[in-house]
Amino acid sequence: MCWKHLKLPAPTKIQYDIANFIQSGDQRSIVEAFRGVGKSWITSAYVCHQLLLNPQINILVVSASKSRADDFSTFTLRLINEMPILNHLIPSESQRQSKISFDVKPARASHQPSVKSLGITGQLAGSRADLIVADDVEVPNNSMTQGMRDKLSESVKEFEAIIKPKGRILFLGTPQTEQSLYNALTERGYKLKIWTARYPTDTQLKSLAFHLSEQIKDELKADKTLIGQSTDPQRFTNEDLADREASYGRSGFALQFMLDTRLSDMDKFPLKLSDLIVMNLNPDKAPEKVIWASSPELRIDDIPCVGLNGDAYYRPMALQGDWVDYTGSVMAIDPSGRGKDETAYAVVKMLNGQLFITQAGGLDGGYEDKTLQRLANIAKEEKVNLVLVESNFGDGMFTKMLSPFLMKTHKVTVEEVRHSTQKEKRIIDTLEPVMNQHRLIVDQKIIDSDYGSTQKYTPETALKYQLFYQMSRITTDRGALAQDDRLDVLSMAVSYWVEQMARDVDNAMKDRKETLMRNELQKFMEHSIGAKPKATTWIPQF
Repeated sequence: MCWKHLKLPAPTKIQYDIANFIQSGDQRSIVEAFRGVGKSWITSAYVCHQLLLNPQINILVVSASKSRADDFSTFTLRLINEMPILNHLIPSESQRQSKISFDVKPARASHQPSVKSLGITGQLAGSRADLIVADDVEVPNNSMTQGMRDKLSESVKEFEAIIKPKGRILFLGTPQTEQSLYNALTERGYKLKIWTARYPTDTQLKSLAFHLSEQIKDELKADKTLIGQSTDPQRFTNEDLADREASYGRSGFALQFMLDTRLSDMDKFPLKLSDLIVMNLNPDKAPEKVIWASSPELRIDDIPCVGLNGDAYYRPMALQGDWVDYTGSVMAIDPSGRGKDETAYAVVKMLNGQLFITQAGGLDGGYEDKTLQRLANIAKEEKVNLVLVESNFGDGMFTKMLSPFLMKTHKVTVEEVRHSTQKEKRIIDTLEPVMNQHRLIVDQKIIDSDYGSTQKYTPETALKYQLFYQMSRITTDRGALAQDDRLDVLSMAVSYWVEQMARDVDNAMKDRKETLMRNELQKFMEHSIGAKPKATTWIPQF
């Protein structure tokens, strides 16, 4: 009836199935469905239905933002005003009739409106409701980091204090992270039902089977050829889903369209942020040896961590030796082009078999002068000895354009690098052994700037551009990441130093001490006999 009134195509079988589950009446339930399926519209119609059955109930709509919640309640009020069957619910002049807080006409006087909308960070205390609709309370802006996820989890606990006895709490959403709030809610007794955009494979079915819609499971059981096909072909064709997978990346699509949060299995992601050593770095010098440990007291909690659940950054356990000059400094650049949004760069320095990331990020502008000059300035600031440029496109044009800026600002050798192997495996093969040995040290300022640099993008895409998000989410699957430029360029710089990584740090320190001892001995003997040696021995020659 609602769909006809709105002149929409007839509801699809998936939409009917979602509506049936919503009407099932479970006191604590979660609708987890792929993006664009129409969860909110279906639930808005359900709210109208509940008010039609009992105008005395109080309904609270909560979303990640106040505006999102307001949109839900506004749409609900529109249905009440426009649909003849609901006209008797239109608020009277003496009742609350705001789009964000309104009564229905048969409702008795009450401190609580019939329908009220709030943001999850709003003033929840003092509200009371028979039905709480939590519509997309989890979004990228409040679930990027573990601290954000913990805060969100605590906020939704307030629902239990708001809900009336025998009342109902209904969550609608799409998981934004592998450690989704919705997973935690199932541990609190919520009934979760999942609708995927494609019929799942056998592997996916193993992780989804318990919560997967019975309708999808039954259809798949009856016809195995449906595997990989759209579950809602009237609205999302196979071609459309393929385009979305290319845009989101394999892991992003698995999360937002296949609702597959099993990716939280840490073994699937070989690069752990906890294997890094985070400290404030000097652009010119570094300790001879930096020692890693993962003790709780070394955990850094005041910088944003976008890693998987349980992952964290750690400061060094100890610094040994003197602060000495880096052995060398390499800058890698991946130019924008062919649809890329930014030029990625990373500066990695070497000392005693340990690698130090002193600069990393992305610049807008591609071939623009301001971008080229900024790269040249970074090379000068970091005293770069070598610049590596990704040359997989453009026939070396970027290098030709960058070189004059380097000649003017910081004369340095430029080399082009071309890759022919699968990108994901190449990145992992380069970074994994270095990180596993805790030989990759990152300047803490880079983590802050990396997180802040992507705020210009929409919340849905900001994470994808962040270096440390890319690092913690890459897999060996082709196309695992929608964006990987910052991580790719870091692996380029690290790869240059890999050949020298065999040198043992302790041996390097020992060699340096022996050199210093020999120099001191030479100075002493020279001072004692008043002359430099004429042969390989200090024994006087007669």
